[in-house]
Amino acid sequence: MTRRRLTLRTQLTLLYAVPFTITGTVLVTVSLLAGRESVPAGSGVPPPPATPGDGFPLGPWSVLMAVLVLVSLILGRLVAGRFLRPVRVITTTAREISASDLHRRLGDIGGPDEFAELAATLDDLFQRLEAAFTAQRQFIANASHELRTPLTAERAVLQVALADPDVTVSSLQEACDEVLRLGAAQEQLLDALFALASGEQGAAARRPCDLADLTRTVLQSRSPCLTAGSDPGPLSLAPGTGAVRVGPLTLTSRLDPAPVAADPRLVQSLITNLIDNAVRHNVPGGRVEVETTSAGGAGRIVVRNSGPIVPAAEIDRLFEPFQQLGRERTRHGDGHGLGLAVVRAIAAAHHASLTATARPAGGLDITVTFP
Repeated sequence: MTRRRLTLRTQLTLLYAVPFTITGTVLVTVSLLAGRESVPAGSGVPPPPATPGDGFPLGPWSVLMAVLVLVSLILGRLVAGRFLRPVRVITTTAREISASDLHRRLGDIGGPDEFAELAATLDDLFQRLEAAFTAQRQFIANASHELRTPLTAERAVLQVALADPDVTVSSLQEACDEVLRLGAAQEQLLDALFALASGEQGAAARRPCDLADLTRTVLQSRSPCLTAGSDPGPLSLAPGTGAVRVGPLTLTSRLDPAPVAADPRLVQSLITNLIDNAVRHNVPGGRVEVETTSAGGAGRIVVRNSGPIVPAAEIDRLFEPFQQLGRERTRHGDGHGLGLAVVRAIAAAHHASLTATARPAGGLDITVTFP
């Protein structure tokens, strides 16, 4: 059996009442003894010892002690109750808010400054929870829509192919190719959702790594899709400055050593999304610049790209899931608006600073600095 713990009000009551009772007992006893021991001046007779049976007013003393204990407990409980009233208000209101309505706030509850500070802290927590739940609901709705679209298209393609009385091998092959393309789009979306979830969970395995090496690996792994439609030759990925044609774009890389302590898997995903975003949201004849540097113990990666003009007021929105400035920005007609959201989540997991600046001629400059 577990022993039932005293409530905080009871503990405070005892904390107030016990010292008060002890102090009062000492004062009353000393006063009674002093009155009993008073003798005529100059008699030279010492006072007799104080005993209950030898004249000490035990009856009045007992009554005074009982009254003192009772008054101490009553006053202590009243003081404790008044002191804890803001706590009861905070507890009751917080329970109601968490159970039904995150829009409510505690506001000014009165009481000591410490309780007001606690209420302000909880209000800030409720505000962040409300924003998180709202973003989660919006994310789920967007994700459901994005996943439903290719599924609906696949079903339509297969139904049309099966319902065609003059179906041929060639038409079936075209239908299968279309289904495969839609399946690949779903796979890309799921990979992006997984990367976003991994970034939001935080960096679990940090170890020394080099942003230059990770960026070089990403550029080499992405070269087949970057060079689609043309053969610009091998990418110039050695440290230093290298420029190469990537289809209708010009890719420039300057990869100086930039050692950091981070999760290499997540950082590589961040770099991949930065480069994919720079290539996808570009214009024919545009440029993509990738740079890694190190200064003051911090590693930095900068990705610059040309492209359509981005209003400064729209930059923050682009880092939200499923947000794009417009389909006209999509050079290849794909993308789900998750790339920059993944970048932001991974940067936050590493406590890295993320800045994005709109270029006057069009495009973005994105810088991620790892501490």
